[in-house]
Amino acid sequence: MDKIRTPSLFPQRKKQKGMHPPISLSSCEVKFSELVIFIMERKMGVTRRTFLMELARRKGFRVENELSDSVTHIVAENNSCAEVLEWLRGHKVRDSSRFELLDISWFTACMEAGKPVDSEKKHRLIVQQAYPATSDTPESEASSFVAGRVSQYACQRRTTLNNCNKKFTDAFEILAENYEFRENEVPCLAFMRAASVLKFLPFTVVRMEDLKGLPCMGGEIRNVIEEIIEEGESSRAKDMLTDERYQSFKLFTSVFGVGLKTSEKWYRMGFRTLEEVKADKTLKLSRMQKAGFLYHEDLVSNVFKAEADAVSLIVKDAVRTFLPDALVTTTGGFRRGKKIGHDVDFLITCPGLRQEEEVLHKVIDLWKKQGLLLYYDLIESTLEQAKLPSRKVDAFDHFQKCFAILKLHLQRVDTSSCDTSEESDKAEVKDWKAIRVDLVVSPFEQYAYALLGWTGSRQFERDLRRYATHERKMMLDNHALYDKTKRIFLKAKSEEEIFAHLGLDYLEPWERNA
Repeated sequence: MDKIRTPSLFPQRKKQKGMHPPISLSSCEVKFSELVIFIMERKMGVTRRTFLMELARRKGFRVENELSDSVTHIVAENNSCAEVLEWLRGHKVRDSSRFELLDISWFTACMEAGKPVDSEKKHRLIVQQAYPATSDTPESEASSFVAGRVSQYACQRRTTLNNCNKKFTDAFEILAENYEFRENEVPCLAFMRAASVLKFLPFTVVRMEDLKGLPCMGGEIRNVIEEIIEEGESSRAKDMLTDERYQSFKLFTSVFGVGLKTSEKWYRMGFRTLEEVKADKTLKLSRMQKAGFLYHEDLVSNVFKAEADAVSLIVKDAVRTFLPDALVTTTGGFRRGKKIGHDVDFLITCPGLRQEEEVLHKVIDLWKKQGLLLYYDLIESTLEQAKLPSRKVDAFDHFQKCFAILKLHLQRVDTSSCDTSEESDKAEVKDWKAIRVDLVVSPFEQYAYALLGWTGSRQFERDLRRYATHERKMMLDNHALYDKTKRIFLKAKSEEEIFAHLGLDYLEPWERNA
């Protein structure tokens, strides 16, 4: 962002030789470098602003004359949040969410304390919007929501599983999926980003005015929202559910090992059902696809949290047979707090872990002997230590990994804490269930980056990498974070350290459900 110079601070008259500002930026010791203050002159005046800036600097605060990328806190006097946002827009500031917008009362409290104080609700500048009270949202919560400060990046939004706008996001996800099936990336991403924003909102959208100030709400998105508000449903999403091509691709891609190219091929060959595919003996299926058809009924059913926990014990027991000190972590949706998924992902590491120990080979052999392994595809590591992170936000990583199907005996599952009623009929036929399991082995020094990447969500990870590239001039992937300005790799022992490197507030795993 270009620096914004406040015109009235810089008089047009010629400076006399020997004149200096009353206090220089470097003459005072900066005690509180974690925050950088910019004081707005609007409605304050030059003299008062200069006095307040000098006072803060004498107390050890860093105060900027100009609004720049380094500013974290903007202080205003007698200005509403809407007025401050309008002022920022007038100065070509596109993303105001990175600033704390604060009333002068916060600044006064800091000066009295001689140190930064928490920006409590009474100090924050918020947009007052009169959202109607609903059973989903208390009136006070909705009316105090700051629409103008919703970031375009999911990594700056705390998104839990509490989705107040499911009727909108369900429609968006159907439309995004159809665009994905057609490999039309731009509108697919547009609907995914819009769904991510609506999942974040703490209230239900009930009128078009509720979208004011929200990012990622383009014309096509708004048309769908408006129709749902007026009619209760999206005719486009409803029609898509009965569209022959969409139905066929949805069905084909539900088979383990079948992607878009194979789906397109089968559709062009005239297939519309899985029975038709299986009946054609001229088709050559891969090992993965054969397993996908063989265990299809189990693999398309939900995996419950209790089943994921049972699988976790199997994985940990096997890995620690060969690596007693191994750290085995459940990642993906279950780490983000979901109770239901379609597979279970695990990240494995250990201090001093060497590639030649071949832990996954040993685990596979053990499961074969135990009769637990129904299918596996082992992908060896292609790590290159000096390689820069990928520029692609959806890039695949280079860890050793195994995509497997395990036989989970149902007596291992503790069903007391979950509803598995949909599985009861199957249990009468067989006493086990096929479960998809992904195992990833990471070097210990890359564990934090791997954990962050494999936790998700998909949209959160995309936006985190976009943010690193566009806002911080860094490159992030599942292996490392590279600072292009300093030309160094940034080490991290935890996810918290990665967020700190990026200048972001830490989000817990259950706050990444964008």
